[in-house]
Amino acid sequence: MSKSFLNFVLAIFIGLILANCANRGRPEGGPKDVTPPKIIKSIPENYSTNFNGDEIEIYFDEFIKIKDLQKQLIISPPMNTQPNVTPLGGASKYITIKIYDTLQPNTTYAFNFGNSITDNNEGNPYPYYRYVFSTGDYIDSLTVKGNIVDALLKQPETFVNVALYEVDSTYTDSIVYKEKPKYITNTLDSLTTFTIENIKPGKYKLIALKDNNGDNKFQQKVDQIAFHEGFIEVPTDTSYTLKLFKENLDFRATRPRLISGEKIAFGFEGSYENMHIDILSETPPEFEYRITKDEKTDSLMYWYKPRLEVDSLNFLVSHPTLEKEFTVRISEQKRDSLTIKTVPSGSIGIEEDLKIIGTTPFIEFNASKITLLDKDSTAVDFSTRFDTINNTYAFQFNKTEGNSYKMQILPEAFTGFFGNKNDTINVSLNTKKASSFGYVRFTLANAPEYPLIIQLTDKQGKVEVEGYTQEQDMVDFFNLDPGTYSIRVVHDVNGNQLFDTGSFLNKIQPEKVSHFQDIEIRADWGIQETLTFN
Repeated sequence: MSKSFLNFVLAIFIGLILANCANRGRPEGGPKDVTPPKIIKSIPENYSTNFNGDEIEIYFDEFIKIKDLQKQLIISPPMNTQPNVTPLGGASKYITIKIYDTLQPNTTYAFNFGNSITDNNEGNPYPYYRYVFSTGDYIDSLTVKGNIVDALLKQPETFVNVALYEVDSTYTDSIVYKEKPKYITNTLDSLTTFTIENIKPGKYKLIALKDNNGDNKFQQKVDQIAFHEGFIEVPTDTSYTLKLFKENLDFRATRPRLISGEKIAFGFEGSYENMHIDILSETPPEFEYRITKDEKTDSLMYWYKPRLEVDSLNFLVSHPTLEKEFTVRISEQKRDSLTIKTVPSGSIGIEEDLKIIGTTPFIEFNASKITLLDKDSTAVDFSTRFDTINNTYAFQFNKTEGNSYKMQILPEAFTGFFGNKNDTINVSLNTKKASSFGYVRFTLANAPEYPLIIQLTDKQGKVEVEGYTQEQDMVDFFNLDPGTYSIRVVHDVNGNQLFDTGSFLNKIQPEKVSHFQDIEIRADWGIQETLTFN
């Protein structure tokens, strides 16, 4: 047999092998595939009743992939043990769902795949595929519909869970912290509307959760919540609007610790305003302490002197909702030294204060060691306000547009808690010209109630400036940096000049917020706008 004949046979053999290999990609040069995959059959069939198995197979007309299943797949009612869905890594012409949970009797289950099923070639999704079965002899068919809004922002979060909790003799509001809901759906990544399907008739509590850890339970620290006041009866034709908000954290004290010489950090969650720290251990007559708020963390710093020759100190942390004793281990460590920073640096607003912040508590301030001059070397009078908890001196002085200011802080102007004093500090500031800013005047029309907080925010909802009015009047904003602002109005029902969020357990909805069309502020230009309330 000749060598050329053997090579010919080998070439045919290799060609046959290659021809029989599945080509799962799009042939080069062909038209782009825009058609989503189609389902050929399901075992058992979709919408089957009297389901008693533990495995489901769904077959497609082409190779498919599953992506973002953890986010996209919503099972209603939720299962305690998540089923295994394959394939997750590669391509296949079918999906297998292996169920490990014990299914409830006479219950309709729905697997909502969202847009997780796509064809292998172009990623065309099979949109919002649902596989439904019942362990009883019929499929529950009732629905609850509505939409999600955000308490403060124009657009709510994506991937928001909307859930129903069955109201029976065992129901309490705390169920949202402890148990998974009876029925659930998700807005996924593009919708603000929701539909919970395949529900039994009954009485339910309707809530929404931005569930950031995926456990289908409300955790105040990380989740946002919305709720419908009272219960709902299903069937219902009502479309429900749920307002998503972040609760203020309940107060909680964490274990304190010594972080440097005579400086103990008392961590907390919630508000520290009514938090008190009292030492229980014996102290000498000359004992002194100061308490400041840490600039970066949720901690109060307890500074004390003199140094005590003890192994530990006992403290009582008290709050209207808590009293707790703590023991802090004490060791000899280096004390913090006094350093000072000034805010802002460079440019300062016409109505902005210059702030001087110390790293250890200020105990003495000598104003005679500070001089403030404008660009003409004319002395500028100033006054100060001391914020003890933030350890900050705010310097207030009259500023004019297009001016510059120089402040010199001589040594020993500030004395820290441990006796340290500052070195010479020179601060240079300037104000912009009036022509650099814009101006807007708002006229309010048809406002249903007062007072109102008018806020100008950036695109992310961060407040840049705000005004307050207790009556129908014009509201002016001067010295605005050029740019585009969003307009948000808080209906300040309790008149505390703050936006008050809601509370699920206390059945309090967040204060109403109205949004208006964005405005553009230009330099050296003023505009007038009418805010008409619906």
